Amino acid sequence: MEAVLVMQELESLGKERLKKMYGSNGAHEPLFGVATGEMKPMAKKIKRDQPLAEQLYATGNYDAMYFAGVIADPKAMTAADFERWIDAAYFYMLSDYVVAVTLAEADIAQEVADNWIASGEELRMSAGWSCYCWLLGSRPDSEFSAGKLATMLDQVKDSIHDAPERAKYAMNLFMYTVGLSFLPLHDQAVETAKAVGPVEVGRDKGKSKFINAGVNIQKEIDKGRIGFKRKYVRC
Repeated sequence: MEAVLVMQELESLGKERLKKMYGSNGAHEPLFGVATGEMKPMAKKIKRDQPLAEQLYATGNYDAMYFAGVIADPKAMTAADFERWIDAAYFYMLSDYVVAVTLAEADIAQEVADNWIASGEELRMSAGWSCYCWLLGSRPDSEFSAGKLATMLDQVKDSIHDAPERAKYAMNLFMYTVGLSFLPLHDQAVETAKAVGPVEVGRDKGKSKFINAGVNIQKEIDKGRIGFKRKYVRC
């Protein structure tokens, strides 16, 4: 399917209510306001198409960029490709839910995510930590170095309160995901979350709020969900 036809289809699926909601979260024009579920019939028809994904991502249209992540072929993407994508990801819904998710299906995921975490740039850091959450929640524990993840938990403990705002969310989610999905470090994740305590995050409008990985890990313990792995990363 040509990019122009996909754009026309996406535009026809747009809803003003969703456009406003995405806008309130940081999306800006151009965007149509398409529900992700509405994209599924097109995605089933196209399956994987990296050249088309590149064309759509380059439009700068939020809905097209999201759909690009759905049809991308992560194993065909290089580190330079992911750098290009993260450069264009102008807010967290792109960095964490498009770029990080796509990266999580690539063989070079950890290598790229490590570089982003070390970058000191808010959305790169957020995408890097988020990518590990997607990885840990879907891949076998044997694919990870427990020693490396333990060091990362220590890094969270030492730096989360002073991290950029979006990175705080992703680092908090990392503690939670290790506690939920990586059995070898469950106990350390629980202890780290206790040591960190509530994390204050600012919002553009209104008061700041507090997020707490420890509370959420305990909810999963109570539900008997420890060890949970999802079957798919992307929809």
